[in-house]
Amino acid sequence: MKSSSPAPSSFSVALVALACALGAPSASLAQTAPKAPEPSTLQANAEMAKTLPFANRQDFEDAMHGFVGTVPDALVPGSGARPVWNMKPYDFLKAEAPADTVNPSLWRQAQLNAIHGLFKVTDRVYQVRGFDLANMTIVEGDSSLIVIDPLLAAETARAALELYYQHRPRKPVGTVIYTHGHADHFGGVKGVIDEADVKAGRVQVLAPSGFMETAVAENILAGNAMSRRSQYQFGTLLPPGPRGQVDTGLGKALARGTMSLIAPTSTIDKPTEERTIDGVQFVFRLVPGSEAPSEMLMYLPQFRVLNMAEDVTHNMHNLYTIRGAEVRDGNLWSKYIDEARVAFGGKAEVLIAQHHWPTFGQDRIVDLLKKQRDMYKFINDQSLRLLNQGYTAADIAETLRMPASLEQEWSARGYYGTLRHNAKAVYQKYLGWYDANPANLNPLPPVAYAKKTVEYMGGADAVLARAREDFRKGEFRWVASAMSQVVYADPANRAARELGADALEQMGYQSEAGTWRSAYLVGAMELRNGVPKIAAGNSANADSLKAVSNDLFFDFLGVRLNAARAEGRKMAINWNFTDSNQQFVLTLENSALTHIAGRQPDADATVTLSRATLDAITLKETSFPAAVLAGKVKIDGDRTKLAELMSMLDTFDPMFPVVEPRAQPKNQ
Repeated sequence: MKSSSPAPSSFSVALVALACALGAPSASLAQTAPKAPEPSTLQANAEMAKTLPFANRQDFEDAMHGFVGTVPDALVPGSGARPVWNMKPYDFLKAEAPADTVNPSLWRQAQLNAIHGLFKVTDRVYQVRGFDLANMTIVEGDSSLIVIDPLLAAETARAALELYYQHRPRKPVGTVIYTHGHADHFGGVKGVIDEADVKAGRVQVLAPSGFMETAVAENILAGNAMSRRSQYQFGTLLPPGPRGQVDTGLGKALARGTMSLIAPTSTIDKPTEERTIDGVQFVFRLVPGSEAPSEMLMYLPQFRVLNMAEDVTHNMHNLYTIRGAEVRDGNLWSKYIDEARVAFGGKAEVLIAQHHWPTFGQDRIVDLLKKQRDMYKFINDQSLRLLNQGYTAADIAETLRMPASLEQEWSARGYYGTLRHNAKAVYQKYLGWYDANPANLNPLPPVAYAKKTVEYMGGADAVLARAREDFRKGEFRWVASAMSQVVYADPANRAARELGADALEQMGYQSEAGTWRSAYLVGAMELRNGVPKIAAGNSANADSLKAVSNDLFFDFLGVRLNAARAEGRKMAINWNFTDSNQQFVLTLENSALTHIAGRQPDADATVTLSRATLDAITLKETSFPAAVLAGKVKIDGDRTKLAELMSMLDTFDPMFPVVEPRAQPKNQ
């Protein structure tokens, strides 16, 4: 999750920025509404409906098992007219038959994710589902509540807890447990506990080892790009509806509330660790590098409940997420699941996760664990087998098919991750971007490549004429690709934009993955209407900044350095942090900004300040000059050097173009 300032910008924090209100779209292009499905889309969706066991309603029974109650539409009001959370716009999913613009398999998943309320998992274990992207799990201790993963926003977390209190005794929350460092699992923490109670020792916060670092550090350096790409993955720019956003696959959508963060008071550091919390026994098991860099599973022996966090959900998850992130290790992920099966599969009576609905009964739990284990192992091993035979990532994605025994399993369907992009992830993990064909080692950049391609194909008019014929045949993948070339060669070509949008839209209507559907439909919207002019969501806040180390702060300054502006300049600046007693030397040389712990006697300047002051400057609550005047920053030496450095830093555009070219960067 990203920001143009040196603020937390991993998946965790970016979810908040993505949950901003959609403003007025660009007026540069005429507004075009979504279109109807083409005959080939109707046929494709009808054929899909014949291939899967829709008569199997077990998931719907499990999703309603233990239902206690809810509030109408799971409505969570916001500070203004727009609610933080509201399931009312998804009433269209109450129709039994899928809309003709939605893949019937995704429609089924979307219906399941639309179920909301408080559910009793077993005695003393409850879940609130359908009030945010993730679930909140509540365990009743002897005298207090143990809350596992307090959702994305403080408002939805507070509403979820209040729903629980409407039906259960009003015990105080004594413990919060974070399963991992993605924001939909910690961002609502201040909706269920007060930080003052944590500091006073009345409430504890527990997390896996490395939580604070990974909660903000995963891809922080690529933050601005990931935040923009996440708008495509989650469909945050799309209105809910049969021709718009339907589901993410992992949950309904992102809450639009306030993200918070309270640092853990204790961490789980051993691979397996047992603790008793207010009379409840927990067996924690670390699974780092699976779905998140820092993650843990847990088993509750008294209640025979196995919580698989986000490692086993009712869909295929991502080895690569299309918002962009480091590739995950399918082989390792599979091993973690199997280790949990061996350790707890013969004991657990209920399996829950922090998304989706529970699975009941030992036999069904073991079956689910085996199939999820084998799914990730299959993708990893078969992709490796094919790449070792010389096939490229595109070859593998096009030809690899799940075995029949898994293809019919709802929990192995690609609603969030997909087999196609996960297979490419394995290729990327082991071989990277290059397919070994020298023709692809140094190809022309996109705009130049597009112009030559269109020229070779006889010009834009000729390409459009052929593409319209292919569109009528239902060859949407090719049409989208061809029109992308025309748009990159000439972004003002309205006919190419419209036809490309039409092709992307039909692909979205056919997509089983909620993520792919959203990406296609956002792309179609922006081809037709331009990049929306919305206020950039600010992913930084006082809570999240606490998790950014001084070292990471300086790393991000280096990313923002504009090399052309820095050409030929040299400087060294000492930084003294009064609260932590940390010292760093920041050096500019050869258009690179580096830093190292310590102090340089002959530095050009020395900046002395507290981390709190630096955070206030980052949040634009003050500035360096204002902080100097207020006595909060002291600069010894050449004061102009700090201003000179700041003038060389780029500010990133959070709404850069995606489906059309932007101004090309100059050679540096």
